[in-house]
Amino acid sequence: MSVTEKFRIPGGTGSRAASGWTLAALAVALVLLAPSLTVLASLALPASENWAHLRATVLPGYVANTLWLMALVALMAGTIGVGTAWLVVSTRFPGQRLFNWALVLPLAAPAYIVAYVYTDLLAFAGPVQTALRALTGWSGGEYSFPNIRSLPGAAIVLSLVLYPYVYLLARTAFQRQSAALFEAARMLGARPWRAFIRVALPCARPAIAGGLALALMETISDFGVVDYFAVPTLTTGIFRTWFSLGDALAAAQIAAWLFLFALALVTIEMISRRGRVANPLSRDMAARPVTLKGGRALVAMLACALPVLLGFVVPAIVLLRYALIEGDPLVGRNFLDFASNSLFVAGIAAALATGLALLLAYGERLHPTPFNRISIRLATLGYALPGAMIAIGILTLTTDIDRALAGFAETHLGFSPGLLITGSVAGLVFAYVARFLTAAFNACHSGLEKIHPSLDAAGRSLGASPSRVLGAIHIPLLRGALASAALLVFIDVMKELPATLLLRPFNFETLATRTYRLASDERLAEASTAALTIVALGLIPTILLSLSIARSGIRPPAPPAMTESAHANVTP
Repeated sequence: MSVTEKFRIPGGTGSRAASGWTLAALAVALVLLAPSLTVLASLALPASENWAHLRATVLPGYVANTLWLMALVALMAGTIGVGTAWLVVSTRFPGQRLFNWALVLPLAAPAYIVAYVYTDLLAFAGPVQTALRALTGWSGGEYSFPNIRSLPGAAIVLSLVLYPYVYLLARTAFQRQSAALFEAARMLGARPWRAFIRVALPCARPAIAGGLALALMETISDFGVVDYFAVPTLTTGIFRTWFSLGDALAAAQIAAWLFLFALALVTIEMISRRGRVANPLSRDMAARPVTLKGGRALVAMLACALPVLLGFVVPAIVLLRYALIEGDPLVGRNFLDFASNSLFVAGIAAALATGLALLLAYGERLHPTPFNRISIRLATLGYALPGAMIAIGILTLTTDIDRALAGFAETHLGFSPGLLITGSVAGLVFAYVARFLTAAFNACHSGLEKIHPSLDAAGRSLGASPSRVLGAIHIPLLRGALASAALLVFIDVMKELPATLLLRPFNFETLATRTYRLASDERLAEASTAALTIVALGLIPTILLSLSIARSGIRPPAPPAMTESAHANVTP
């Protein structure tokens, strides 16, 4: 029996209320999908000369580079994420408890900030090559050095920042696997590596696919890294077409290709989750960890330490040093304006996204029909869509609305009001909500699932409406989940760059755009203050997220861990 059926009491209004919540969820889905549908509709419009030229010349390169970047990031982020997750779950070595949560820290550093740091460190005049020449006595033409500003360099930077998506989900999957399955493989003579490949990895496939999908969605939507490294992808193509050619239609048609990439990722991720991967033998329980010693323990430490050092520690230290030595010359009133702008739009977007997420989650709880679930799925599709694509759709929509309003005013009122919506804070916040509603919905939905339906039924039996039940029962119990939802959206908005660059009002600078503008002018030392502020703000929820997942993980059984030598002595 569904929650809605329990709510229906004689003479009650449960069915009508559920229908109202269903209509509200559908309305939210349609509004948030409008930018994406606008972008897709551009494919049906007659092609302009610019589009024909782009399609014949640079579009194949954009597509090829995007595919290569996705393939490299999938390979590197998947290897780092899965490998470190398996190490911290299945083995014990010095520092393992520290790495269990520290491996998530790179999520706090936006990829474009890490790209700026490594470009400065590895440049010809940077400290790395300068030290190399000092040690060897070489001059500039006597050695070759890898160019970080390249497609492989962009893939490395993105992988260092995005691997935690794979790590978090893979770690949880490995913690919840059956010890019986793994021990059975070991009893049949399989070495640990073979047991990992044949048993642990296939069982964790859905989680790994989900983590890779998230990492690749961030990859195709990235603009800061590929733009700074001069890698022509679909995202940079949108900006070049919009700003250089001034062709909004051609930019929208390139954005439509990005949508197809995102849709393909969602489809592949859903297909990869098919099939039975649940434990058929016993309750979920992680396998007993192997205690590593000597050289193997050192290798495990290095394998877990390098991603944290390269993805977070080194960029943070460099930014802190630059901020203390030089920093932003506008520190003071102007810098406070940048920070207040970021806090203002992030706060509004977080509040709106959390409110809409609660509406959708509660609507599904009241009336969990297939139609309602599909509507909610559509409304929360935004995280899979690149920020540049959503921004292009909003610009197209608001431009058409402004033209209609201007035409009406000229015809009936005798004056032209100009642009009322385009380039406003409202459009910027709309893009943020459409992009990051998914994070808020997941937090609210998880919180509601922990509230027993009997509480709803008790409130309804006393004559309370669904809205009253929500306000008097659910919201007080959901305070932690709502705070988590708002915090996640807040941090994502603080880091968002493509949508902010396209939609921000004139002379409206945020910490993200300030960092981008200064770093693009090769003024990393000045950009360090804004960049460090963004990293610091993202650090707190990142640590809290990692610790909460670590606490919720299933721990291994009570008997002491088997050493590697003990495993080696197990025979069939």
